[in-house]
Amino acid sequence: MKMGISTEMDAVEKALERAEQLHGLDTTALRNKIGELDGKIDTEQSMLYALNRISMDEPKWTFLAAELYCSELYRQAAASRGYESQEKYGDFYRLVEKLSRIGIYSNDLLTAYSEAEIRELGAVIEPERDQLFNYIGLFLLADRYLAKDYEGNLHELPQERFLIIAMALMQNEPADKRTELVREAYWAMSNLYMTVATPTLSNAGKSFGQLSSCFIDTVDDSLDGIYLNNWDIARLSKDGGGLGIYYGKVRALGSDIKKFKGNSSGVIPWIRLVNDTAVSVDQLGQRQGAVAVYLDVFHKDIMNGFLDLKTNNGDERRKAHDIFTGVSIPDLFMEKLKETDENGRSVGEWNTFCPHQVKQVMGWKDANGNALGLEDFYDDTDRAYFTEKYEEAVSNPLLPRKTYRAMDIMARIMVSQLETGTPYMFYRDEVNRQNPNKHLRGRGLTSIYCSNLCSEITQNMSATTIVKEFTDEDGNLVMVRKPGDFVVCNLSSINLPRAVKADVLERLVPIQMRMLDNVIDLNTISVGQAEATNKKYRAVGLGTFGWHHLLALEGIHWETDQAVEFADKLYEEIAYHSIRSSMELAKEKGSYREFEGSEWQTGEYFTRKGYEGEKWQELQQEIAENGVRNGWMMAVAPNSSTAKIGGSTDGIDPLYAVEYAEEKKNFKFKVTAPDLDHRTYDYYRRARHVLDQKWSIRQNAARQRHIDQAISFNLYVPHTVKAKELLELHLEAWQQGLKTTYYVRSTSQAEIEECEACQS
Repeated sequence: MKMGISTEMDAVEKALERAEQLHGLDTTALRNKIGELDGKIDTEQSMLYALNRISMDEPKWTFLAAELYCSELYRQAAASRGYESQEKYGDFYRLVEKLSRIGIYSNDLLTAYSEAEIRELGAVIEPERDQLFNYIGLFLLADRYLAKDYEGNLHELPQERFLIIAMALMQNEPADKRTELVREAYWAMSNLYMTVATPTLSNAGKSFGQLSSCFIDTVDDSLDGIYLNNWDIARLSKDGGGLGIYYGKVRALGSDIKKFKGNSSGVIPWIRLVNDTAVSVDQLGQRQGAVAVYLDVFHKDIMNGFLDLKTNNGDERRKAHDIFTGVSIPDLFMEKLKETDENGRSVGEWNTFCPHQVKQVMGWKDANGNALGLEDFYDDTDRAYFTEKYEEAVSNPLLPRKTYRAMDIMARIMVSQLETGTPYMFYRDEVNRQNPNKHLRGRGLTSIYCSNLCSEITQNMSATTIVKEFTDEDGNLVMVRKPGDFVVCNLSSINLPRAVKADVLERLVPIQMRMLDNVIDLNTISVGQAEATNKKYRAVGLGTFGWHHLLALEGIHWETDQAVEFADKLYEEIAYHSIRSSMELAKEKGSYREFEGSEWQTGEYFTRKGYEGEKWQELQQEIAENGVRNGWMMAVAPNSSTAKIGGSTDGIDPLYAVEYAEEKKNFKFKVTAPDLDHRTYDYYRRARHVLDQKWSIRQNAARQRHIDQAISFNLYVPHTVKAKELLELHLEAWQQGLKTTYYVRSTSQAEIEECEACQS
């Protein structure tokens, strides 16, 4: 069903009038073009005209293009649902009933809400909020997330997607306040003050898919552990989750197996197996799986293939081009990089070991008699546990090792980063020092071994192991697995320029935290130990995007102390609202299971952060009395796709051009910096010349102080960067207390594929 010319012309005329009123566009040329074609230009032609006009000089044409595209979406939805397109939005209850009946929506919506409630909620839809979208944001939302039937016909419109998400996430709230909570969640999303993670944006309210973004697993050093991890990876990847995997416990090349010397093939073949699984088991039929594998810099295989997994040189039989890599680095290694002789030459030595041999020879045990390796210790603030154990291992003549100059290892890391963007850097001592839930392992024992696919999640980890296998009375073969802490990340992000400029953080963060907390109870995860860990810690990751956009609106240049101070102040405010919201949820629903003994409960978290003042002291006291609902609360994800939907800049990254082409697999659009005008231009323009990344590091250090997990933080360097300059950036990041760094983005690299799951 195609609109008639007169109907299309009505839509074009209304869009032109709004563009003139709202954005001050001069549409005379387009009107003349319509006149030349005898008034028969349709919405698609008008949209293409508007898209071709988008430039640094006329950035607001994107809103006219979005308006015209929205008219096309209204037409498609009306045709699929059988109502007149002039209505824009049809009967909401009929939409829910139909898509539930054919299996697109979950039946839970019709079970949880009565027809009267659904009709009442449908009345809160504000169609004019569709005008908040720019073209690329609306295109991405429609292309990837709005509900379609099995033939690909569009049924759901943008405001309906937001309302369905709100209803789905609030369905189990008490009946007396549920409707109001749905309204609040809809208010937050429809005004683009926040976004939910892409799995939630895509799957909430539907009968398929899960709601969490990323998962992290620890691989046990056994054949069963390796293959069962691969099975878990396949199941989670099928459901659309990104994976981070820690391989630091798996024995190195040449180690013994059942006392037979030199038989171990090391970690590289197993990582290649992970690579094949990622390629073979795609995510909901849309893209291949996304997996990051982490290894310790003191693991013997670090220089035996791991750092070359993604590079284009060397033996292809030892490559894994489709996974991402990360290196877990202790403070001691960074200190070794600074050791020089009288000529300034780096002389710090670094030893690498097989984790299996370390356990065999050193005989370290925890309080329960479990064998410990080097990876199980970290340097705390008052005692260097890892350093002590490392030096003890180096001093043991019976323990095999391979010795390198620390700088040679770092050089290999940097070569790989400049070619492929990876490995990510994971500063393991700082992560564990700042962990509010370290009480579950004991002083100086590592709880967190690595991060996730986008390097912003840091939560307690442990390997799942097989306890026994037996045949039950019915002849079934039964495997009993002892579940480890299999990390789950549940993400959502504040659209900083919209929320801060509207002064709504105090209202926004509580509803956002409730939505995140409800994801934990509503989600169905195919891997049992991940489901159990999710309920055990109730960890969430409230983050942000649009930092550079906000700086431009505030009139703050990137390379200034003012930007650093603004980050410190703003993220402290966000932290306060997040922690208070979790405390209020705990009052209502109870604390997470492991609250007792945590730094939330003891108050050590607030002391370590240096939080002072009356409001922080009151909050600390309230938490001691009532607890907090969530074991971890904040994490800043990359936010590429959803930042575009929100009409802002990605994550915390600078925008490097005021006008550029945005290109993905199925589109290429001209885009300009958001809210670009004569006032903001200079604050965007200067970012093209941000060569001193130390300003970015300082900003990130200021915000990291207030984030209990980590931040997806990219380093941007020219292809002409010298090794010494890149090394200085890594040293600066470590010295400033960053927990992780994400990609090293060089101008010589091909486009790096972002993790879709962690967009939020």
